Amino acid sequence: MLDVPFRSARQLATDIRKKKIGALELLDLYIARVEKYDDALNAVVVRDFARARTRARAADRALARRAAWGPLHGVPVTIKESYDVAGLPTTWGVPTYKTNVATRNAVVVDRLLGAGAVLFGKTNVPLFLADWQSFNAIYGTTNNPWDVTRSPGGSSGGAAAALAAGLTALEAGSDIGSSIRNPAHFCGVYGHKPTWGIVPRTGQALPWQKAAPVDIDVVGPLARSSDDLALALSVMAGPDAIDAAGWQLRLRAPRHTRLRDFRLALMLDAPGFPVDGDVRDRLAALGEFLRRQKAKVDERARPAIDTAEAWRVYVRLLRAATSDRQTDADFE
Repeated sequence: MLDVPFRSARQLATDIRKKKIGALELLDLYIARVEKYDDALNAVVVRDFARARTRARAADRALARRAAWGPLHGVPVTIKESYDVAGLPTTWGVPTYKTNVATRNAVVVDRLLGAGAVLFGKTNVPLFLADWQSFNAIYGTTNNPWDVTRSPGGSSGGAAAALAAGLTALEAGSDIGSSIRNPAHFCGVYGHKPTWGIVPRTGQALPWQKAAPVDIDVVGPLARSSDDLALALSVMAGPDAIDAAGWQLRLRAPRHTRLRDFRLALMLDAPGFPVDGDVRDRLAALGEFLRRQKAKVDERARPAIDTAEAWRVYVRLLRAATSDRQTDADFE
């Protein structure tokens, strides 16, 4: 059973369907790990174990009747604290909103539940989701499971830490300035920032925030495998109810399925942006691996843009997006 908590969500769903493990049995395994290890990590900061056990029992009963709820039937998952889950707090780490309890689920939460997932908790964030660490005055500091003296990154730091420690099977975060990708990198898991607009943000906001989308702000999955990212995105993506009258999502299948058929640009440096030697060495090693797999790797290819100007534009967009989250009093 030692490897079970670290299996992919897809494999766990298969194990449940084949009755190699029960949904309640698997949930109890993850809960036991949270209770054993999370004091040192502080990743799963909102716990909803009782309702999750009720749902897991229902999942087992449904399967006994040969009724599967979806591709994540019975799989235990957690979600970033910033998503609304009915009956649970949504604070974004802001003390002013410590008593803000959601009355309905975010769209992404409903889609995960609709796919059969068993949601059993929420994971930590920094204040206003605006940092590459995960500390706030409500829940405290989340630590990196590889070294508890270090940060798991942010703002989806609790999500990445929980995945890396085998405390959950699947996660969902949000990303403006690398808030999915940064903690995935820090914790050695997978994260994906989807194309803007294909995954609804509805229900991932503080009470006073307007629902109008911000052009670099997206929500997306975190997982322990790229295959799980694809599975989670297939569940999460698509217009919400109000937009569905105007458009539908049809993601094209990959043009290639073998590495040898891909052309890849590998940037080991960029003008004005020094690259750490260890990072450069790892990227170079990746390039050599891809070449051995017959992929076409080009280290000279560069986008036809001014990288310094691109950075300046990005910072302006970032500040506009994050300042929108604060009231005048908070901003001052």
